[in-house]
Amino acid sequence: MGSSRLPGKVLMDICGRTMLELVVRRTQQSKLLDKVIVATTTSIADNVIMAECERLNVPFFRGDEQDVLERYYRTAVAYGMDAVVRITSDCPLVDPRVTEKVIEAHLNSSADYTCNGVEWGFPRGLDTEIFNFETLERAYYEAQKDYEREHVTPYIYMHPEIFKLKSVEATGKLRRPDLRFTVDTKEDLKLMKEIYKRLYADAQVFHTEDVIDLLDRHPELVAINAHVVQKELGK
Repeated sequence: MGSSRLPGKVLMDICGRTMLELVVRRTQQSKLLDKVIVATTTSIADNVIMAECERLNVPFFRGDEQDVLERYYRTAVAYGMDAVVRITSDCPLVDPRVTEKVIEAHLNSSADYTCNGVEWGFPRGLDTEIFNFETLERAYYEAQKDYEREHVTPYIYMHPEIFKLKSVEATGKLRRPDLRFTVDTKEDLKLMKEIYKRLYADAQVFHTEDVIDLLDRHPELVAINAHVVQKELGK
C-alpha cells in the first residue's frame, strides 16, 4: 500500500475488481504453478491486503517492508518451496502463457535464474522471474546493497560469475518493448482501465496478443502512458 508514486495502487479498482485480484487470478491460470502466494508486509497499512487475500482465499505471508529479499526468503522457507516464480502485483496484464514459457525454459535447463522482460523484447509488465531456492538463499545471505535487498533479484542477475542465468526472448507479435503494461502512475492505471473495459468479461483471461491487437487499432490508448518513465534501480 506504500507505493511512492501511486499509494494504494494494488487495491485500486479495475472493472469492479482490485488490481491484486486480477494479478492473482491471471497468475493462477498457469498450469505449472503449484501455489500462488501473496508476499506482503507486516505494516499496519497492509492489513487491508491481508484482508483482501482472505477474501480471495489466497495464501499470504507477511514480512519486512523494506527488505523484500528477506520477505521472499522467509516466504519460501515458510511454504517449503524448491523454486520461486516472482510476479509483481502492479502488473494486471501478466499473461499466464508468457509465465509458463519462462517456467518451461527454466525447468528445461540447468539455470539458477531465468527471466524475460523489456530487455528481451516483451512489453513492460509481463515480467516473470524464476529462481531456485538455493539461489534465493545465497542471495539472501550475501546481498548487501539496499537496492539488492529492496528489489529481490539484482544480486542474482548482476553476478553471472556466480549464478547460471537464462533469458527468454519475445518472438512474433509479443515483441513489443515499446508498450507499458505496468502500473506506477495514474496514467498507467487509466490505460489498464481502458483495456479491461474493452476486453474483460466474466473473469475471462484475455492474452497479450488481444491487448496488442486492441492497441494497434486504437493508438490513442498507447498515448495515455507513453510519456511515463520507469524508475531506475536504486532510485
